[in-house]
Amino acid sequence: MLIGDLLLAHGLVKPEDIELAFHRQKESGGRLGDNLVALGVLSQDQVDKVIYEAPQAPKTVADTGIPASNLLRLLFKAIYTNSLETASEYAGSLKLPVPVINRLIQESADRKFLEALGSADQSSFSENRYVMTEAGRRFALESLQQNQYVGPAPVSLEQYQERIQQQKITNELVAQDKIDKSFENLVISDEFIRRLGPGINAGKSILLYGPPGNGKTTVAEKVADIFANIIYIPYCFEVDGQIIKVFDPAIHKAVLPEEVKVPKSGLRREEFDGRWIPCERPVVITGGELTLEMLDLSFNSHAKYYEAPLHVKASNGTFIIDDFGRQLVSPEELLNRWIIPLESRVDFLKLHTGKSFQLPFDELVIFSTNLSPDDLMDPAFLRRIPYKLETNGPNRDEYFEIFKIVAASKGLEMTEEFLDIVLDELQVKNSFDLAAYQPKFIVEQVLAACKFRGEPAHFSEELIRDALKNLYTSSAAGVGATKAKGVGSGSNKLATAV
Repeated sequence: MLIGDLLLAHGLVKPEDIELAFHRQKESGGRLGDNLVALGVLSQDQVDKVIYEAPQAPKTVADTGIPASNLLRLLFKAIYTNSLETASEYAGSLKLPVPVINRLIQESADRKFLEALGSADQSSFSENRYVMTEAGRRFALESLQQNQYVGPAPVSLEQYQERIQQQKITNELVAQDKIDKSFENLVISDEFIRRLGPGINAGKSILLYGPPGNGKTTVAEKVADIFANIIYIPYCFEVDGQIIKVFDPAIHKAVLPEEVKVPKSGLRREEFDGRWIPCERPVVITGGELTLEMLDLSFNSHAKYYEAPLHVKASNGTFIIDDFGRQLVSPEELLNRWIIPLESRVDFLKLHTGKSFQLPFDELVIFSTNLSPDDLMDPAFLRRIPYKLETNGPNRDEYFEIFKIVAASKGLEMTEEFLDIVLDELQVKNSFDLAAYQPKFIVEQVLAACKFRGEPAHFSEELIRDALKNLYTSSAAGVGATKAKGVGSGSNKLATAV
């Protein structure tokens, strides 16, 4: 992990800036950051901030926080599994600096686990190659029997705890203009934004509730996307000799620009700790599939290492529980599992060996439900959710605005005349409440009908009324909202309305 990579990831420089700084570095010497500052690309304070926030590479085995014996076992598993031969290959697999790897090689040689084969060629830049002895192969197989994890070295529990505290979600100020920009394509009241803003900055739990189809999920996802800071996620961490994997490509979006060819020579390649991946703040969204087991360590009895639970993978980010109350686990059980973390901001986890440990609970938890909060949780738990926002259906003007935005995005024009047809069908004939998802549903139905007919996209009374018949079911015309069930509600993701 290079300083150039990190500056690119933070959006502070462009690839062409790196190229210019690299050429200047070859002529004038100095470090890449110093040359970028000299070129006026960025300030020294910006460089220092990136360097300060990034995990520094360990200089010794002790600095890794992991016992040398455990690192040695991990090294030999990697050598055996991947047929590695050189110190740089070892370093690439374990994500540790070469000086630390050289110390492990020396210990391996002392224990007769490795033998040097000499250089691969006669070049002055070639590396020594090593091969496992019979004793080394036995050691590798014994290590694989303990657990089959092969990959980057873990960080220690203490290092992970400190890192979570260092990059807390409340460190990031979400100003009014950032929230406004995030919600600029939504029809949403100023009052809602005014009450939502403090909840986002507090980094505590938020409850979004109200009738289905009015954008609760969209609001939650918009909130999660507001955060912009880069944080560092470990590939895994170690507790009492047990490996717990954290980094999950399905959740954690790495920001290192792999596609950019950053010059390597002279750029202090081992300044930062490769066991940590720079990522966007994570977002975990769960729905009806959530179970209590998903909030506990998952032990693979065959591979003999752990997968971190969902909320640990969401550390320093956002955890969204969508359709709360419709999970496989009962609301009471789920709330009992979360009551301590939400209150004390600490979570306790247990290994299969019986050992317990704690991690900081730092994430913005958003509950989203179309059920009555009073039916889902008791007053004691409601008190622990400091921000409660109701998403109601739009009024006529808001509904018209949503319709115009959605229609325009598809090349259609929504008029007062067509709006009156919709309102007559929904409110007069069927006593339905207006909901923000309905315009998108109707527009998509009209477009599909026009495509079927081979006609240009357009609104007409017939097309609109046909679309509305697919919006709900009823046994006879004129059935009210208490009998006719609207469709398209629940987890609809709206692009233009709340």
